[in-house]
Amino acid sequence: MSVSEFTQADYEVIARDYADLKEAARKRCANQNELDVVQKAFEFANEAHKGVRRRSGEPYILHPIAVAKIVVCNIGLGYKSISAALLHDVVEDTDYTVDDIRNLFGDKIASLVDGLTKIKTVLDNEDKAKQKSMQAENFKRILLTLNDDVRVVLIKLADRLHNCRTIEFMPEYKREKILSETMFIFIPLAHRLGLYEVKSEMEDIWLRYKEPEVFNDITAKINRNISDKEKEIDAFILPISNALKAAGFNFEIKKRVKTPYSIWHKMVTKNITFDQIYDLYAVRIIFSPETASHESERDQCYHVFSIITGIYRYKSDRIRDWVKHPKNNGYEALHCTVMSDSGIWIEVQIRTRRMDDIAEKGIAAHWAYKKDGFVGENDSEMDKWINKVKEILVDPDVNALELLDIIHNDLTTSDIFVFTPKGDQKRIQKGATALDFAYSIHTEIGNRAIAAKVNMKLVPLSYELRTGDQVEIITAENEKPKREWLQFLQTRKAKSIVLDYFKGERQESIRIGRKMLSEQLASIGRKLDQDTVNALLDGYEIFEGDEDELYFRVGTGILKLNNLEEIIRSGSVRSGKSRPWNFGWFKGKEKDRNRKNSYVIDDVNDTGHKYVIATCCNPIPGDSVVGFMASDGTITVHKKSCPVANSIAAKHGDRIVVPEWKGGETSDGSFLVRLSLKGFDRMGIINEISRYISLVMSVNIRRFYLGTEGGVFEGYIDLYVHDREDLEKLIKKLKKIEGIQSVVRTDM
Repeated sequence: MSVSEFTQADYEVIARDYADLKEAARKRCANQNELDVVQKAFEFANEAHKGVRRRSGEPYILHPIAVAKIVVCNIGLGYKSISAALLHDVVEDTDYTVDDIRNLFGDKIASLVDGLTKIKTVLDNEDKAKQKSMQAENFKRILLTLNDDVRVVLIKLADRLHNCRTIEFMPEYKREKILSETMFIFIPLAHRLGLYEVKSEMEDIWLRYKEPEVFNDITAKINRNISDKEKEIDAFILPISNALKAAGFNFEIKKRVKTPYSIWHKMVTKNITFDQIYDLYAVRIIFSPETASHESERDQCYHVFSIITGIYRYKSDRIRDWVKHPKNNGYEALHCTVMSDSGIWIEVQIRTRRMDDIAEKGIAAHWAYKKDGFVGENDSEMDKWINKVKEILVDPDVNALELLDIIHNDLTTSDIFVFTPKGDQKRIQKGATALDFAYSIHTEIGNRAIAAKVNMKLVPLSYELRTGDQVEIITAENEKPKREWLQFLQTRKAKSIVLDYFKGERQESIRIGRKMLSEQLASIGRKLDQDTVNALLDGYEIFEGDEDELYFRVGTGILKLNNLEEIIRSGSVRSGKSRPWNFGWFKGKEKDRNRKNSYVIDDVNDTGHKYVIATCCNPIPGDSVVGFMASDGTITVHKKSCPVANSIAAKHGDRIVVPEWKGGETSDGSFLVRLSLKGFDRMGIINEISRYISLVMSVNIRRFYLGTEGGVFEGYIDLYVHDREDLEKLIKKLKKIEGIQSVVRTDM
């Protein structure tokens, strides 16, 4: 930020932006008194930030105005939240205090501003490891506002969205920290609170900066597709519209295309190309339920569904009934995918106006309808989740430094529905085992469990449950918890109960853990010395000096040690460096190729740094990359879009360095990548693929696997390439081989 006199043009921009906000606020405020409070908050903030500019050069007050506009337009909050958004940076950036805000605007607005100030302080705090405990405790206190006043978190989401919109003005290392933090905690939080618009925009900004070439390519393809298919979609909508009018529905129909991020995410997770995404287009039908009708909201949604599927053929495995079973963020709708007359798959989303409000505005609309007396059978799901979060936050046994991971996992875990032997429906997180289910019923049922029956068949307690399973737990009077249960339990509640049981045997667990760790370290040529222990404490985010906790977690199986080498490298004393680092493109030597596929690139610029290619994402020259510096000066290089990199950057922003691939035609290095292939099997196709790669392209193949079934093959090739340009040439050539339908670069 900088301070300088405002020009006439600056004042005009401020007046214009505030006029837009005031117009939006007028529609949301109940009376003139509420609007007057918003006006007063603007005037106070405008004066407090007078002469101050952002990094972009624009007047600082434009930021709180923009945040307030998101608060009212995208989230649907009222005048107190709009006022708090306008005032949210005043206490942090000026001489005014929370008491000053309280005297002028009352307790509620002051408490909102106070909560927002604390959040900013925590997220901007990049102190050394000894202060991590305090930082995590602050974050814990902030998230408690979900239960005390969720509006603090909602305004913070609006603030983060606007910071993302203006992120181009940040230095790159700071940009990486903000984007990673956004993906790790704020995007899942927006999703869980039902803020679809906020979540989608953040995701697209994340992709634009993490994978710029991919983002531009997908956006261009979307735009081409829209112009090509516009008339076809209009033709698809017409008979639906006519049929709904004939049936007496009061409705509107909206068209939308999948976002670039959602397309990229599907391409990556499903190993498919853009052309293989068949539900690129969606049509949303929003209707006002007929209050005089004997049909419920749900039945009227099914009525609309029957009208549509009477016109078009639908894909039975693509029906999503979130009317009967809403998502755990309160989302309700009926989705189906149907085939248009022109031969394209189109997703149809059916919602009432209430459902649409909740889908777009999330928790704010959810509570507004509840306040107005509309209580559906699923209204309590959001409240249950908020209460569950509070239980986590106030649990004295939760290590504060584990908090971010716990919350992240909870936010990103979806739920499934299973049934008790009597047919009662229970919600449990996806991936949960039969033993998790036992503990969800009652602690003693879990403690005494010996096996389970799922759908009348005997299964072990480690059996992973699926939606629709009917589960019966078999118990024995003298049974008690076992250590090995910690290896497969998935839910936090079940793990906590079993850990509590073994607390009395803590010293034995510590002894076992120390022995296991020593043996594992010896197997990779390292000793259990103080430097290694310190690196592990930092890497696994355990309080500094608490070695017994490290051994206890290893001994009880909480820490699996399957990524020990990587943790030792990344778990380090903070370096505090943040400038770009150049490293020679392929000038280094590949070392120990057969050992965990790792590469060490010697720094030809002789700055004393070694560059290690991360094995989780295997970046190659030309990829957008980010680095993390360890205490020994080693920099581990990840793809910017790598989930592991996002997790590290979200928690340890001061370790970030920005490596740059340095070009060189004389390069002799090679980097491991995986290509996934699909196509039609024919005689000799495997020989043709391998001969082309090895002889024509002179590329070294490390592993080749293709499986065939029913005339279709699917598999992958692990091979070494020089850079991204080489890889793209190879992909284009392989696609030309007869029978190959798709070639996609995937993670290993």
